[in-house]
Amino acid sequence: MLLSTVKRFLGFSLSITLLEAAQIPLAAHSTTYNLENDGNSWDINVAPGENTTGHLVFETVNSFMQHWPNTRYRNGHSIVPAVVPPGTVLYHGRRDANTPTSPEWLATDPEHSYMFCRGQSVESGCWQLTVTTVRPLKLLYFDGSAAAKMPDGAMDSQDILAYGKVVPEKYRGERERINNLCEWAKDLNVDGFVRMEMDFEIMLCDFTQGVIVEAINLRARARGGPGPGGPGRGPGGPEGPGRHLDKTFPSAKLPPHHDNSDSHSIDFSALPNSGGFATFPSWHRYYPGDTRIQLDLTRLISFYDTNLVPSLVVERHGQERIKHRLLGISSEDLRTVVQKIEELTEVSDPGSGIDWATLIRLIVKRYSERLEMVQYILNSTNPSNSASENKALAENVQVQLIAMLQPYMLSTVKPPQNPATSTEWVTPMYKLCATTYTNYINTSSLRPRLTPSENLILDGIHTTTREICRVVTGMWVHGIMAGLEPDYYKPSATDDSDIDLVALLDSWKEHIFGLMKWLDWSVWLKCRPACGFEVFIAFFSEWVMFLTSLLDWQEMCYLPMWPFGRGSDENHESDDPQPRCVRRMAPFDDHSF
Repeated sequence: MLLSTVKRFLGFSLSITLLEAAQIPLAAHSTTYNLENDGNSWDINVAPGENTTGHLVFETVNSFMQHWPNTRYRNGHSIVPAVVPPGTVLYHGRRDANTPTSPEWLATDPEHSYMFCRGQSVESGCWQLTVTTVRPLKLLYFDGSAAAKMPDGAMDSQDILAYGKVVPEKYRGERERINNLCEWAKDLNVDGFVRMEMDFEIMLCDFTQGVIVEAINLRARARGGPGPGGPGRGPGGPEGPGRHLDKTFPSAKLPPHHDNSDSHSIDFSALPNSGGFATFPSWHRYYPGDTRIQLDLTRLISFYDTNLVPSLVVERHGQERIKHRLLGISSEDLRTVVQKIEELTEVSDPGSGIDWATLIRLIVKRYSERLEMVQYILNSTNPSNSASENKALAENVQVQLIAMLQPYMLSTVKPPQNPATSTEWVTPMYKLCATTYTNYINTSSLRPRLTPSENLILDGIHTTTREICRVVTGMWVHGIMAGLEPDYYKPSATDDSDIDLVALLDSWKEHIFGLMKWLDWSVWLKCRPACGFEVFIAFFSEWVMFLTSLLDWQEMCYLPMWPFGRGSDENHESDDPQPRCVRRMAPFDDHSF
């Protein structure tokens, strides 16, 4: 019985794999918009402006405190005030039981901290401090992979506060960076900073304010190289052998995370089962991310705010988002941003009370799977020479478009006798679709209560929903004109062969791929085909323990990140890393990057 169940599952998972393998990666598709929407036009033929950034604000807010999207887009463009509530437990690994007397790093999860848990010998164990907040800790959050020691933009937003300019050559200067940041913050209402490495970490400026500290002597693991149970190595110290370190970091220098008295490189043999990154927890990969750090979106600062930072518009022009950074920001804009951040650390304006993160997530949930379904249908089968097959394919797409637009199909919206002459008849439907989530906010007493940051987020939501509705409504109209809903509108041509469904399907494919590339939502960043172990979990959760011991090809979907497979400063990988399946339980040396 069990064997037959396994066989059926393997056959089913193979079919799923083949279906997903047929999809073309989003990055391979693009579209060019020749017209620009000035914000007042409701013509479905007019697209957003080339320098529009509202959709980028939308997706960065949607990605806050989540590891997966911030691993791909490591060059953060947001600084957000945040609070860690009282009673939150944080962790700090070190070589002794002393409470730090200078700024230091805290891990939000003990697995991260344990990498820095040091001791003089296996017998003496290693030390980890549990640091518990006794009052709200006030922080500033840098989005992206802001703790990645790389020179190509991940630390730009920190540099602006730490050095007053972007200084790429100081990407390894962690001690100088944390000291400068805390010096900048000493007269402000800021206890520290939060950023993302393999996990989220806090740069705490003063261990005597707002926290209590307890030292715990943990068991150390025996090994030959640096790490728990052996003496650490400070920046610039001896390199040491260590095969795990050499395999992972070609330069064997990463990361200089603490000062000379308590500074160590990571030894991945400290992780259980020698599983390398595969055993590192991924609790904060996706929405809602790490909720222990609560962001105040009413005080968001975004470098995609073209009114606040106009000098970066020219710097970004023609660049893919993966290349966006803060190099080129004018000195005037830089001073304006720093002054704005300093002002926002002191204000306590409650704003409108709108839950922006939930609203954005609602929009993503509503459209992400449906847009992906349309893309899949159009990409899974190429137009054929058979008119009946093409019509069936087009009708399937039209059904999906109707499902997205049904709540906005006003009874008064009907095509004229010849809809090819104008698309104005669909404007009320397009406008209703685009403004449903923002109309009340725009027209009610809430609007005057919005902070400038909230207005920026509102514009991002409006820009995003407007373009989704423009493209989807336009595709639906083209389907109407092709006679796919004869009860609603029947074109003058009576012979199906007179309707060029191949051209319609090609046009639809171009529009859906163009829209999804423009939106670039992280929910579409996934392994295709799906990884084996993830399929097991999704469909056979009751047999997971048995199957994982029976089979040796369990996999996880992995997105290359610093420092795992992302390259050191001397060994950069792809400019746009993509997710791939890797063996979940294999030793770290078995992973090929």
